[in-house]
Amino acid sequence: MIAVEGRKIICCVGSGGVGKTTTAAALALGAAMEGRRALVLTIDPARRLANSLGLKNLGNEATRIEPGHFAEAKLSPRGEMWAMMLDLKRTWDELVRRDARNPRQAEDILGNKIYQTLSTAMAGSLEYMAMEKVYELYTSSRFDVIVLDTPPTSNALDFLHAPDRILGVLDNNAMRVVLGPMLKAGRVGFRLLAAPSSLVLRTLARFTGSGFLRDLAAFMMAFEGMYEGFKDRAGKVKALLSSSRTGFVLVTSPNPLTTQEALFFHRALEKDGIRTAAVVVNRVQRDPRRHGGPDNVAALKEALQLAQIKDEKGLAERLCETLTEQAILADLDRREIDRLRDTLRGVPLYTVPRLRKDVHDLAGLWQIDEYLGGE
Repeated sequence: MIAVEGRKIICCVGSGGVGKTTTAAALALGAAMEGRRALVLTIDPARRLANSLGLKNLGNEATRIEPGHFAEAKLSPRGEMWAMMLDLKRTWDELVRRDARNPRQAEDILGNKIYQTLSTAMAGSLEYMAMEKVYELYTSSRFDVIVLDTPPTSNALDFLHAPDRILGVLDNNAMRVVLGPMLKAGRVGFRLLAAPSSLVLRTLARFTGSGFLRDLAAFMMAFEGMYEGFKDRAGKVKALLSSSRTGFVLVTSPNPLTTQEALFFHRALEKDGIRTAAVVVNRVQRDPRRHGGPDNVAALKEALQLAQIKDEKGLAERLCETLTEQAILADLDRREIDRLRDTLRGVPLYTVPRLRKDVHDLAGLWQIDEYLGGE
């Protein structure tokens, strides 16, 4: 895709069910075919990426697509294609071990009940870890290009703003004020497991249980000294995603609802100072009459006769009705795409037709990539 040539990171953004995962894999395949070392990273828990690559499973380590898979698809890449699926808990744990001051601090955090819950269930946690993993892979210089398949979202910038949300939890001043007595006791060596002493804490304990407050205080203490490191790294991640090294590709379908969402994503990115690199419209209905051929009942009857197919039970009439319906659908898609193109004037737009079968291997991905290779 010329629109994202030279980019180090490509983020595929869009609502669910528009072929975003397949598009991300196709872009990585195209880069590999051109001689680059490409990685496609998914944070989609539905594990669709492995299916689209013809693999049984993927994990938190990059897996190379073996030459044998390309040979089966009759493809000869000049580069390499790798794939991985983010393991949320494992990525959090790796981050803690890396940024902790010492192994003891890391183990205190990893063993904390609050951390174990927040690292898998906190809002924004998945998106934040995806950005962490992208930054880690980018700075490792292992890959020429990283294609990120983001999860379906109602907000295009969830993953851009996730670091702020996570940092807000780790550096919550209100929480520190409330837990002050317990935090102070822990610092000076008193028993942290002592019952909450202040009136506010005793009141909270009636609703949450004192055990929860002790775990929360221990969690806040364990993270002390790491906040600045987290904040600094989050700033670098956001700067990278907002730079010219990163390209955002909006993926949609010709359905008016999904094109409206694509326009919303475009405006949200624009508001954050990020320019949309390209738009991909998947599953576009082809006009059955685009290559000519019989288009009325009489012509269809003649075609059936030449093909030695019996015109039974009004077959010619039913075929004509089906062709007319498909032509109408194709015209509706064309009108919606024209509207999208006019609204996003200046943004490269690529269309991928509705394929005869679902994409589940490299051959299918390459078929899609052929539609993404032009201007």
